[in-house]
Amino acid sequence: MPENSAKSFFFPMKRSAFQVMLKPVGPACNLDCTYCYYLEKKNLYPFAKGYRLNSDVLEKFIKEYIQAQDVPVVSFVWQGGEPTMLGLDYFRKAVELQQKYSEGKRIENALQTNGTLLTDEFCEFLHEKNFLVGLSIDGPRELHDHYRVTVRGEPSWNKVMEGVRLLKKHNVEFNTLSVVNDKTSEKPLEVYRFLKSIGSQFMQFIPIVERHTSDPGEEDVHLVHHRYRGKAKVTDWSVVPEKYGNFLVRIFDEWVRRDVGTYYVQLFDVTLANWMGESNPGLCVFSETCGDATVMEHNGDLYSCDHFVYHDYFLGNIKETPLLDMMQQEEQARFGLEKRTSLPRQCLDCGFLFACHGECPKHRFCTTEEGDRELNYLCKAYKIFFSHVRPYMDYMAKQLNAKKPPANVMQWIKQKEQPVMASRPAAGRNDPCPCGSGKKFKQCCLRIFK
Repeated sequence: MPENSAKSFFFPMKRSAFQVMLKPVGPACNLDCTYCYYLEKKNLYPFAKGYRLNSDVLEKFIKEYIQAQDVPVVSFVWQGGEPTMLGLDYFRKAVELQQKYSEGKRIENALQTNGTLLTDEFCEFLHEKNFLVGLSIDGPRELHDHYRVTVRGEPSWNKVMEGVRLLKKHNVEFNTLSVVNDKTSEKPLEVYRFLKSIGSQFMQFIPIVERHTSDPGEEDVHLVHHRYRGKAKVTDWSVVPEKYGNFLVRIFDEWVRRDVGTYYVQLFDVTLANWMGESNPGLCVFSETCGDATVMEHNGDLYSCDHFVYHDYFLGNIKETPLLDMMQQEEQARFGLEKRTSLPRQCLDCGFLFACHGECPKHRFCTTEEGDRELNYLCKAYKIFFSHVRPYMDYMAKQLNAKKPPANVMQWIKQKEQPVMASRPAAGRNDPCPCGSGKKFKQCCLRIFK
């Protein structure tokens, strides 16, 4: 977008209606990513003969989902597992059903995929039907292939990049979803610059945090939710909070100086939305409450959230209970409100509560110094990030309030840093940074010159 437009920043608006993430293939996938939290959901369905939402249940879902939405635009989200394993004809049929029951509403579709099964024909369809594709890719080859491998243990990067080529060839709109783990968190700029190089203008960075127990219980699930009280250990591939905070800071420092209004990082957009006092910043983890985004499994089972597919959060099955009735259950309303009501005193007293709202309940398994439960594991990460971005967010918020483009922040920074740049030769790597931050030059503004 042009920098002279006050709209040169993307606010991803939260939908006024509820959303169901549909997993028509359940946890089935052609990859075997080490850190994937969803593959083991197969254990919840030990007698399943296959993972495929059959045509009758698919039609019932599409009909009820559209009818229940009191909005002019209805958005479908297709995920897995790997949904493209169902084949192109499955999605052709789905689009036909959407049109059959559209009732004059506009239908939008978003497909999350690892990209390895895309073909020319599939991409032609995605372009023709205006699907937004979310592509899972973690960065350059060595970072991506460390954990994202096929079921045979083979690297997947080459196949994903072929998917990127096909998406671009057929002008399919896509954004990227990249997991921040113990490896990628060490290489923030390598990841960010790589994603720009493949044509990703909208980026999502998802911190991977999982706890593993050796006592899976009746569910036979080893990756546990935040209220599991047995013995559980944070996995080796999970991101360290401080490293995640620094990962975000390093990318933000480059983005805020060069890329505002050109490239969009979901977390930065949502942060600015909260800085502006938006009631719905557009991302559930940074909203005050949640609960309006559920997930449906391959057999019609509905759960409270994609990250809470456990027996404790089961809402019912669409074959037995109407979709809207399940969404309006008291249990689901309580689930969403507890995002706010379960916060410990440390969060309630925090100056950044408005920006994070305790983040995702999935990560609230730590204890405060006062002994209160439900402290977020990533608390330190967000304090690092929010503290660092505060002056820039303040400036961009003022620009937006004045009906000016937040991209003006780039010129503002340039003017502020000219004296620092002039003093560059006098500062060694280990000297105090000339900007006055109190940090060593190598840990502060040296990266600007690089």
